[in-house]
This record gives sequence, C-alpha cells and structure tokens, in this order.
Amino acid sequence: MPKTTFTTVAHAPANLETTVTSRDMSFTLDEPTDLGGTNKGMNPVEALLGALGACKCIVVRSFAAAQGIKLNDVKIECSGVLDPDGFMGKNPEAKIGFSEIHTRFHIDADNTREELVAFLEFVESHCPVQDTLSNPATSSFELA
Repeated sequence: MPKTTFTTVAHAPANLETTVTSRDMSFTLDEPTDLGGTNKGMNPVEALLGALGACKCIVVRSFAAAQGIKLNDVKIECSGVLDPDGFMGKNPEAKIGFSEIHTRFHIDADNTREELVAFLEFVESHCPVQDTLSNPATSSFELA
C-alpha cells in the first residue's frame, strides 16, 4: 500500500476559537476562559489526548479478534502533565508541551490478564498516534 498524506485545515478568524476541518468533517477547538478562550471546545492538548485514546481504541477494535482477544468493550483514558507556564512564557525552563502522558485501558474481554497485557503491548507498538508521539516525525513550516 502506498504512503498516504492526511491533511487538516485549522482556521481561527477571531479570538482563540478554531475550526479544524479534514475531508468533509470539522470540529471546534478553543481554550478555557481562564486561558483566554471562550470554552467552546476542547483545547488542542486535550484533543491530542483524545486522538491518542481514539487511535488506541481503533487499534484494539481492529486487531482484537486476530490476536485472540474476545473483546466485549473498550474505554481508554489518557492524561498528560503540562506546565502552562512554559507555553505562557512565564518559565523558560518549563517544557512547552506534555512532560508525561499516561494511558489507562479499561478492557472487558473474555481473556486472562496476561493475554490482555500482551495484547496491550501490541496495541502500544501499533498505534500511529502513539508512534508519532514516541518517535516524532520530521516537521517543517512555510509561509503561504
């Protein structure tokens, strides 16, 4: 299968409220009011955690049967530690993004704990969003 390019467009005509579009779908990202936003959507780092959790759910659902997992239900919680002082420029020593991310899997399956842990190791190593976070892609920018 050839490589595929995925594209999104983020547009913020006023304030921090941003509409993100890909294909024929869109959603709103914003910041909470205490960070200068209007609280009309998740903020980008919450969306990143959501994308990570959703990607892991998709990997679980996509590969469970082939890996011998008798899956009934899956829910994934992702949390991240971030120091806003880094982004706000108040502390030049603070990391701007997450310093740590943790995933908690809630798996309802007719399998042993050992089988589920082995499967989750597979999930962690086959999740494209996790891979991008763990092994960052090259990144570039340009002014249009």
